[in-house]
Amino acid sequence: MRQKIVIGVTDCSKYLKYSNWILGHSEAVEVIQLSHWANNFEDIEKCQGILLTGGEDVHPKFYNKPELYKYCYETDINEARDEFELKVLQYTEANNIPVLGICRGLQIANVFFGGTLIPDIPIWGKFNHSKLPDDSDRYHKITVDPSSWLYTIIYKQEGTVNSNHHQSADIIGEGLVVSALSPDGVVEALERRYPKGKSFLCLVQWHPERLNDPESNFVKNIRAAFVEAAAG
Repeated sequence: MRQKIVIGVTDCSKYLKYSNWILGHSEAVEVIQLSHWANNFEDIEKCQGILLTGGEDVHPKFYNKPELYKYCYETDINEARDEFELKVLQYTEANNIPVLGICRGLQIANVFFGGTLIPDIPIWGKFNHSKLPDDSDRYHKITVDPSSWLYTIIYKQEGTVNSNHHQSADIIGEGLVVSALSPDGVVEALERRYPKGKSFLCLVQWHPERLNDPESNFVKNIRAAFVEAAAG
């Protein structure tokens, strides 16, 4: 009997959305919840892939700009989670573990690689990318770099994705490159600048786990590529 692929999913308020999305791909997948609350970092040793979920703002002190704290949503700051997930990324890089980062997952990964964040997108002069007044996701177009690694997964230069965030990548981390942008220039995806010989690293700002079209290439192709990478 084939051994199950174990995916570690970082804890957040919508954890079940992410875990169910990954589990829905295949009966061969098992999920482990990785949480600073449970203090179960050692469970990462059982995982063949890591999904970094959405959630709270990243504290600006982790990208050496503590003065930007005033632009964050204070109730959404969780330094213990930041520290836990930075430690997770340190482990995945050291052990060549595939990583899929979603929304905050993109942001904390960019910080891990030495990048910075825009702490509040509208204040920085771009369109509002947070949820709509009725609490639903916003939707907008994005453009994918046709020469990017991401394009070899999605096979689309344009698409419509959902959006619910007020922070985004600013200065891009070392070894990373932008692979998709919104029309107003907000970073929608990051990848390795030189992916050859390196572990899978796909960082997206949208939410494939709840996009209204589950058959979109921006959903199913990303999930399939990630699980395949975790399977080895």
